[in-house]
Amino acid sequence: MVLFFIPQDGIRKVGFTATKKVGNAVKRNRAKRRMRAMFYEFSNSLKDGTYIFVAKVGLFETSHEKLHNDFKKILSRTKAITA
Repeated sequence: MVLFFIPQDGIRKVGFTATKKVGNAVKRNRAKRRMRAMFYEFSNSLKDGTYIFVAKVGLFETSHEKLHNDFKKILSRTKAITA
């Protein structure tokens, strides 16, 4: 997964996208649902700004623990997480 983050005070926007490279419509929608669930799990500790998450191939097949760790790593890399 890829994250584009633009810090903005007082504004929190989020977008989730998956290209056809990820798979058919069912796989793309599942990948977006999983990213959305991870975002809401971390939403209390995130900075204000615009977040754009892009799904990569295999996102819908990874385990919850690996996805959680990868999500936390990508947020800390972009300095979008406060904790």
